[in-house]
Amino acid sequence: MLRIEVFSSDRNELGEGPLWDVEQQRLYWIDSYAPAVYSCDANGGDRKTWKMPEPIGSMALRAKGGAIVSLRNGFYTLDFATGAVELLHETHPGELRPRLNDGKVDRQGRFIAGSMDFEERDPVGTLYRLDPDLSLHTLDTGIVCSNGPCFSPDGATLYFADTGTRKIHAYAYDTATGTVGSRRIFTSFEGLRGYPDGATVDAEGYVWSVEVYSGRLIRFDPNGVIDRIVGLPVQSTTSITFGGPELDIAFVTSMARPFNNQYHREREAGCMFAVHGLGVRGLPEPRFKG
Repeated sequence: MLRIEVFSSDRNELGEGPLWDVEQQRLYWIDSYAPAVYSCDANGGDRKTWKMPEPIGSMALRAKGGAIVSLRNGFYTLDFATGAVELLHETHPGELRPRLNDGKVDRQGRFIAGSMDFEERDPVGTLYRLDPDLSLHTLDTGIVCSNGPCFSPDGATLYFADTGTRKIHAYAYDTATGTVGSRRIFTSFEGLRGYPDGATVDAEGYVWSVEVYSGRLIRFDPNGVIDRIVGLPVQSTTSITFGGPELDIAFVTSMARPFNNQYHREREAGCMFAVHGLGVRGLPEPRFKG
């Protein structure tokens, strides 16, 4: 039976990037504008917080410990023990509008993350790949708002949303090299109420996209056709991951910050939700190998 509960009642200004780590059985997520990284155990206890020096878009856990974080102006390392943050690559030197946003680790342990226009208006964003040797590569450009990167179970398809254009794209992805080939429109949100935001792929190869400004989870089959829609308690939902011991709980972040110059009416805006009973399981999220 479907059950939706508040997992964390902290009202994040812009909750994003939920990430379940199967190794530690812990949930990680971020508040982009706090800015901070958070972590807790499967029951919501043993909470930990790491403050960031500037807005954060996403993070990747490292196989060697710690994390890679995409902050406003570049990729950084994060030491969980000390909280130290050190620059790896500055991505937009001298530019004020772009900032790094959503990211995900591919099946081979590379970190894919894109940037967005801070004003969410112009195509000034770039899609990047950070390799285990810590070299940085450009995969695509001309993006308004990078969101929802995720991979098919075999890793050969990269799904990627440009929230600003209301489309989810699918790239042919070379698993050996991490390069992208042809790009196609996987699905469009033009006929829907909201916009595509964070996303993940379940064990059956279906794409789950969080419809921001509408408060819904939308499950698409591998052909981009809507399979299911699940309503959530707030309109301001932002991103999703599957977690829990059986990878069958959908953890969904949301934001408390105003949008369209209006404050949220829902008192749970900004909370983390746990959705039980969907009848599907997620896939383990890989760690960054660098």
